[in-house]
Amino acid sequence: MDSIKLFKQVTDAITTVILYILLLALILGMAKTLLEIRFIIFESLESGFNHMVTSVLTVFIVIDLFKAFVDYHEHDRIKLTDITDATILIVLREIAVGLYAQKFGYEFILSLSVLLLVLGIIRVLAVKYSPAKVQVPSTPVKEEVKPSKTGLGALLDRCSSEPEGN
Repeated sequence: MDSIKLFKQVTDAITTVILYILLLALILGMAKTLLEIRFIIFESLESGFNHMVTSVLTVFIVIDLFKAFVDYHEHDRIKLTDITDATILIVLREIAVGLYAQKFGYEFILSLSVLLLVLGIIRVLAVKYSPAKVQVPSTPVKEEVKPSKTGLGALLDRCSSEPEGN
């Protein structure tokens, strides 16, 4: 058996298992988010909102990872934009959780913000200089040469293209 085919089969099997695990995590995360509505109703709004923000951002991270694995499973390549999107969401989640819990110092939040800025720049550059976009230098378009008609077809074409003058 060819080692490349074996590698492809093994990675396909692993990504399929991971996709099912991520799908299960997505379903359970959504159910947990819906169940956390009770914190808003029965406890303080601040505590419930903190739980909801954390859960929703976590679900978005799982969705982004799911998208990255589906893209890898279909195209056998990892897109830098998918990975940076997931990382940006993770950093945003950590900033949001830290701000609500008020457990981070300004130095840590500042460092996460700089990391977020760098990731945003990487994301913009990855989109701008994407290898999927082939940049072709502009070349003049050649005019299509039609074969010349002879006989009755040429006579009809000449008659219909000449302006009528009286």
